[in-house]
Amino acid sequence: MMHEQQSKATNPGNAETTSLASRSLFGGLLMGLANLVPGISGGTMLLAAGIYPNFVDAVADATRLRFKFRSLLVLGCVAAAAVLSILLLAGTLKNLVLDHRWIMYSLFIGLTLGGIPVVWRLTRGPSISLIVPCLLALAGMVSLAVLQAMDVVGSGASSAATLFFAGLAGASAMILPGLSGGYLLLLMGQYVPILSAIDAFKDALRARDIAAAIDPALTVLLPVGLGVLAGVALVGNLLQWLLHHYQQATLGFLLGLLIGSVAGLWPFQQGIPPKAGDVIKGQVVTAESIADIEAEDWKMAFFAPSLGQSVCSLGLIALGFAVTLGVARIGRGDRPAADTSATAQDT
Repeated sequence: MMHEQQSKATNPGNAETTSLASRSLFGGLLMGLANLVPGISGGTMLLAAGIYPNFVDAVADATRLRFKFRSLLVLGCVAAAAVLSILLLAGTLKNLVLDHRWIMYSLFIGLTLGGIPVVWRLTRGPSISLIVPCLLALAGMVSLAVLQAMDVVGSGASSAATLFFAGLAGASAMILPGLSGGYLLLLMGQYVPILSAIDAFKDALRARDIAAAIDPALTVLLPVGLGVLAGVALVGNLLQWLLHHYQQATLGFLLGLLIGSVAGLWPFQQGIPPKAGDVIKGQVVTAESIADIEAEDWKMAFFAPSLGQSVCSLGLIALGFAVTLGVARIGRGDRPAADTSATAQDT
């Protein structure tokens, strides 16, 4: 009899831990995939999976050296799943996006939209404090999508300060739903310099040329890395504070980012082979450099879908929506306690 009572007492905790781990793994998997797809935010995927508030709390705890089991579980599962998905699926997903972009983008739209009911359940219903931030964030994301369609990118010079802020912006985008880190780097004109430095550093290490590796490591990778660490710490702690003190407004803003992020994922677009005179990633294409431009860097153009493509796209969106909702339902039973805690601190 006592054994049954102990079992009942411990099962809820075990179920909550299993739920948290499963949602963290799913969110990390989506986050890793998002980092492989241009224009998609890893934070959006965490939000869609229903693990975002837990992730923000975990980042804040880690940066304050508060090593709680719950926080370590979330960070460990998200990080492990994200790294594993990147290592195992990078080539496959890249090819799928390049060869079947409208199919993959349709699926990602569904996965993203599936997070809307998840976030809505965290709110206290419609209110001015929810709607106004939601509309502001939505307008911002639509504006970004328009800039992306117009191919507005930066071409700024690189300096230690610029690279630091580039790393900070990239880390912020990783945590803040709706923003793509790679896209922000393009807007700042730092995408090419950072990737070039990474390639130079990797080539130097393969050649075992330590002297050649020092220059990109110190001049580019170090300031970017410091910016990333600062961005994770600052944005993570800021969002935790906002969620605990201004929960309704913060969730409204995140909801707007989530809805608006779909604007940049219009599925019916395809890459256009470059020609001499085009500007790609801040560099002018020449007849000699055309062959060196990879397909993922081609400019995008919209096309009119056929009836079959339109129907299939709607089906894939519904599938992605159902997948996200299904995973979110796994841990619905343990969310009210977390929500109540956050609400109690809302002032």
